[in-house]
Amino acid sequence: MVRWKLRELMARKKVTNRALADAMRMHEGSISRLKAVDEMPKTDGKTLSKLCDSLQCQLDELIEYISDEAVASK
Repeated sequence: MVRWKLRELMARKKVTNRALADAMRMHEGSISRLKAVDEMPKTDGKTLSKLCDSLQCQLDELIEYISDEAVASK
């Protein structure tokens, strides 16, 4: 499973949906939908790049790989 950590990253950096939406030139609702999931949403490289640029982060701060074995053992 690829875990999506946008919600955690935004909280740690104290970035609001509106501020990120403005920085990415996206609708605030789109940011809310991206933030609402725990598994990585279907998205393209351009959006990932914009997220990293806007949040001044590396890709590994947004996503985390968890093996199926680790998920099953929980």
